[in-house]
Amino acid sequence: MRVRLFAIAALGLLLIACAPATDANTQPAAAPTVEPAANTITPPAPTDPPAGESAIVAEPDPTDPPPTAEDASTPRPVGEFDVFPVAPSIGPHDVAPAPDGRVWFTGQHSGDMGLLDPATGEITRFELPAPSAPHGVIVGPDGHAWITDSGANAIVRIDPASGEITSYPLPPDRPNANLNTAAFDGNGVLWFTGQNGVYGRLDPATGEMVVYDAPRGRGPYGITATPKGDIYYASLAGSHIAHVNTETGEATVIEPPTPNQGARRVWSDSQGRIWVSEWNAGQLGMYDPATGTWQEWPLPGPNPQAYAVYVDDSDIVWVTDFSSNALVSFDPQTEAFEVYPFPGNSAAVRQLLGRPGEVWGGASALNEVYVLYTGP
Repeated sequence: MRVRLFAIAALGLLLIACAPATDANTQPAAAPTVEPAANTITPPAPTDPPAGESAIVAEPDPTDPPPTAEDASTPRPVGEFDVFPVAPSIGPHDVAPAPDGRVWFTGQHSGDMGLLDPATGEITRFELPAPSAPHGVIVGPDGHAWITDSGANAIVRIDPASGEITSYPLPPDRPNANLNTAAFDGNGVLWFTGQNGVYGRLDPATGEMVVYDAPRGRGPYGITATPKGDIYYASLAGSHIAHVNTETGEATVIEPPTPNQGARRVWSDSQGRIWVSEWNAGQLGMYDPATGTWQEWPLPGPNPQAYAVYVDDSDIVWVTDFSSNALVSFDPQTEAFEVYPFPGNSAAVRQLLGRPGEVWGGASALNEVYVLYTGP
């Protein structure tokens, strides 16, 4: 397996003031500066710092040669990983490829956001309003990054062109929601989950936010939108998935066949079928809303732990297995698994996202971002 190492970039910091509890707060900022990447050695996984702690940047070795961009003529190494180290103590959790070819990642430990240029290894850093512990990130219809920030108990938006950061705090009566992930429905409304028993909606056009009590309390974690714009979320503590009526906000519980399976994350395929990573059971589940039926498949290997799930543009399903420290693909047509061991030991890749020919994930325990090339 070929693994190509890229380097750490220095900080491009943006600061905005804390928002009032009920209103969005926007502060324009100058575009962050980006310095050339510096070659470094990835350190062992750090101890989690408090939420909002400033990012730590490794000092470059002046004797190291400068990094070079990838030769555009080099064939893509299909079936192989590239590795992009980030600064120590960042704890990259979720990733999201951006329209311009760069890739967002959340610095859950450092309280900021990174924007990686895979061609050069350069990383632009955006500091979020303290206290911050960003968990999830997606790219919205507007091309901006949308972040579920559990430390700030807010939804945060970043405009990568201007550097402007907008914060949408949850209402004062919804403290400590433990925000996790988000998805846009077919009307451009953002839906999000909080493990402490809530889910909610934010209308970017008006800034209106509504937070709902989850039908069975604690657990809402992963969330997804179908091609038709329907919303489903997974409840880790509740071991179920739920369909959200985007008109009324009501969530309807849908029980998987395996009790206490630990539904962690969900993703829709092109047909609107919902794929579920079942953490406790070590299984991949699939719910078909058209028929109301389920199928489940145990992951290969001993004692699997299915964490993240993502369905690519070819409807191949991808899962991270903590037990085998691997990325696992599943072809629904043949019902065959294929295992791709991660480059680093105990990588702890907790989320997946991608674009055609690429599957991306953050190795949170190693302070690295991975990409597996799956095609041209």
